[in-house]
Amino acid sequence: MTVRRSFALGPASLALLAGLLSAAPAAADVRVGVAVPRTGPYVTVGEQVLRGVEAAAKDANARGGINGEPIVLDVQDDSCDSNQATAVANHYVHSGVRLVVGHVCSNASLAASEVYAANGIVMITAASVAARLTDRGLPTIFRVCGRDDDQAKLSAAILAERFRDRKIAILSDLSPASRALAAATKDNLNRIGVNEALATAFQPSDADAAALADRLKAAGIDVVYYGGDAQEMGRLVRIAAERGFRPQWFGTSAIATSDFAKIAGSASNGVLMTFYLDPSRKPEAQGVVNAFKAQGVEADGSMIYGYAALQALVEAGNFAHSTDPAAIAKALRGERFDLVLGPVGFDAKGDITAQGYVLYVWRDGNFTPAKAN
Repeated sequence: MTVRRSFALGPASLALLAGLLSAAPAAADVRVGVAVPRTGPYVTVGEQVLRGVEAAAKDANARGGINGEPIVLDVQDDSCDSNQATAVANHYVHSGVRLVVGHVCSNASLAASEVYAANGIVMITAASVAARLTDRGLPTIFRVCGRDDDQAKLSAAILAERFRDRKIAILSDLSPASRALAAATKDNLNRIGVNEALATAFQPSDADAAALADRLKAAGIDVVYYGGDAQEMGRLVRIAAERGFRPQWFGTSAIATSDFAKIAGSASNGVLMTFYLDPSRKPEAQGVVNAFKAQGVEADGSMIYGYAALQALVEAGNFAHSTDPAAIAKALRGERFDLVLGPVGFDAKGDITAQGYVLYVWRDGNFTPAKAN
């Protein structure tokens, strides 16, 4: 099996790919695009998704691929950039790729999905949570992860239930995902009847993080909700702690990576976070989780969701006895499949019917389900 990458591979990835490499693809091979960030701030999530896809491709090929045809991965870097994502999508159109796992960032998926839908290409994302992605009703666009509006509703409900009488700050940076989640959480919180003490956006940097921490401390803020990613929230949490400000921090699925705890250090302990239901604890995922562990890899973050995204394409193709994207899209919308996420289907919009977000807490470098209040 040939895996095309537009980037250099590390030793761990080379070891994982050793079983996938073979001669040049034959005409009967099924080429599947994998669009993930290989550069920029979301590389860690991109690597998680890619590892999951590669493992799923290896397992599927051991059982005959899709409809008896082996899977060949065409991996492209979109840098989580809308323009680059569109270029990647056009690359797939012109090179004959008809099935795509990707993209990771919602802005990239929103841009590329227009190209895919217009050309009848099936796209399934493991990590893009923007509600608008599927709300547009594009017939070939799917996701195996949750939606940001569902995440915002849960975050607001938790803030109202646990911290109604505390001073709450809602923060965002300048990224579209952070602004959207912060705005949606604020809106849902206000609808419940709880008003935040402070809502503000800032430009992430060491200096701005220090100034913001001092501002929040001076305002007597008890709880800080931030829609930023692992790097930015990790830095803010660490710098705030160094300046003697230790509120109850509350993050989103964007910090569901060990990078957050590495950056925040001991200040990560006790940080709350909403994330999808952890599939690594499900019986259906144990074989995959154990296979990763045998390679010295923890199946954390979006890795299992990357596996599930390709697995869904494989199962739908085998059900339809076809590699045609229209047949696969029809099967995805009309049937239920046993995936590593459990028995799931997809609704009319293309959203998965699996359980949504739950609350986690960080302890000693790992996140575990938070206890009920």
